[in-house]
Formats: sequence, structure tokens, C-alpha cells
Amino acid sequence: MVDLEFRERVKATIQHVQKVITESLEAEEGSEFMKDSWTRKDGNGYGQANIIQGGKVFEKGGVNFTELEIPLSASLALSMSERGKNIDKEKLESHKLYAVGVSLVIHPRNPMIPTIHANYRYMEITLEGEKKEWWFAGGSDLTPYYLDEEDCVLFHSCLKEAMDTANPEFYPIYKKECDNYFWIKHRGFSRGVGGVFFDDVNTLDRETLLAMIKSCGESFVSYYPQMVQKHRDEPFTKENRKWQKIRRGHYVEYNLCYDRGTKFGLMTPDANLEAIFMPMPLAAKWEYKYIPEEGSPEHRLLEVLRNPRDWI
Repeated sequence: MVDLEFRERVKATIQHVQKVITESLEAEEGSEFMKDSWTRKDGNGYGQANIIQGGKVFEKGGVNFTELEIPLSASLALSMSERGKNIDKEKLESHKLYAVGVSLVIHPRNPMIPTIHANYRYMEITLEGEKKEWWFAGGSDLTPYYLDEEDCVLFHSCLKEAMDTANPEFYPIYKKECDNYFWIKHRGFSRGVGGVFFDDVNTLDRETLLAMIKSCGESFVSYYPQMVQKHRDEPFTKENRKWQKIRRGHYVEYNLCYDRGTKFGLMTPDANLEAIFMPMPLAAKWEYKYIPEEGSPEHRLLEVLRNPRDWI
């Protein structure tokens, strides 16, 4: 049978992570985010988007919570099957997908502050009311416009500490997964300086993994506000701003071409399109044949993106 009590505890944990992260960002912005609640038309799910747009510190961003339980569509079933999930095609209409998660992307105004992305979620596939599959997924990655190695070390150190609570072997495995996952194939470089990325994780007991995603989510307040405070008042030029927009263009390319979350959202019937495209920046730029000058800070960042590092 479906464990409704466990689902409620996962939901409470996810909502706690959303609250802690939102409050830490509101403290840096100096004002509250807009809270936008929504319910699916079919009544099978709801969510809350905590949104900032046109802020003094954060140009665009959101910290979104979603919970849903929907019939497994043919496109979702195919996607799940390709990732090894046990879907009975003869009883496809009797399968349901349960998902609860938090997803965030923050695009700062100052180019010296990195963009940050994270998501943590729990999912189940049920057949005629019986749980068939369950797994946790998520991770976080950092996308700077100008390289600050101290920021990269801090970010990776906090994530490693959080993942070590479950298994010390997780961080190196999922750090590599992150480097592979956020690779922009057509550009030949990574979206950012990595982090951790894990999917289909059910190799440990659910309680241990739930504690891990709580720890990972809470670790946000140990690194990102510190980066904001460090860089928010640094001066920047029009050229710095142009580079930020060009790099945001790369971010958009990745999300539209490769991101599983975007594809999952678009394959989900009656999905909230505003939430799906929330990660897109308010301003981006594509400039024909823009090549940073060799030896410049922009070129230095690209060299790191082309050759992912072990930061700790």
C-alpha cells in the first residue's frame, strides 16, 4: 500500500526547505518575494511559487514547491521506461505518478554574483494503488559569470558535507554526474562549475535519503547568502553586463535543449507553464561570433567550463 504518512513527512520537509531558502533570499533582497499559489485544473496537484522579479539584488528568480499525483501519460511512461522503471504497458492507464519537490533558480543583478540552481524531489509510481517504484532526485549547480575560486570551493564543500550525512561515497559520484549532466554539447563546455546531480536514488533506506535532501536543501544558507554579501556591491561595467547576458543565453540553450525538468514539465498534462519557464532569466543575449579575448576574465572562465575541475 501507499505510505501516506511518509508522503506527508516528505512534503513537510520539502516545504521546510522552500521556506528556509526563501527567507534567506528575502533577507538579502530586503523585501518579501511574491507568493503565487496554484492548483491543477484536474485537482490532482498544487504548488506555490515564491517569485522575485526586477529586484535590487535579484533580477529574476523563484523558489517553487509542487506536489502532484497524476495518471501516467504515454510520453511520461516512455521516458520512465527508458530510465529503467518497471512500467506494465498492458496496464498503463492504471499507473499513477506521485511527485513532490522544490526547485529554485536565482539570477542576480550584479554579474559578480553567480546564478544558482537547485532542486530536490521524491517520486513514486503506483499501480492500482500499490507502490511499485520510488526514488529521490535532485542536486545543485553554480553558474558564475566571473570565476571566484573561493566561492567554488565553499559551494562544493557545503554540498559534500550535506551528502556525507547519508554516504561519504555519494559526493564524488554525483559530482561527476553533475559535470556530465550540465554539459552543453553543442558548445563544448559546461553550464557552470558543477555541484552535485543525482537521479533515481533508492539504494539506501528512505529515511536516510530524506534526511540527506533536507541537509542539502538547508546547506543553501551556508554558501549562497555569503556569496551575495561578498559580491553585491562590487562595481561592474557595461562589458561585464554584456558577458552576463551572453552566459545567460547559454543557460537558456541548456534548459531548452537538454534539461530533464523542462522536458518532464512539458510532458505533464495541464502543467503550470509559468513554473516550468521560471528558470529563464529576465534578460539574455546572443551576439554573433562573440569570442572573449584570450587572457581576459571571461576567457579564464571559459577555460574552466571546458575543463571541469575537482574543487575539493
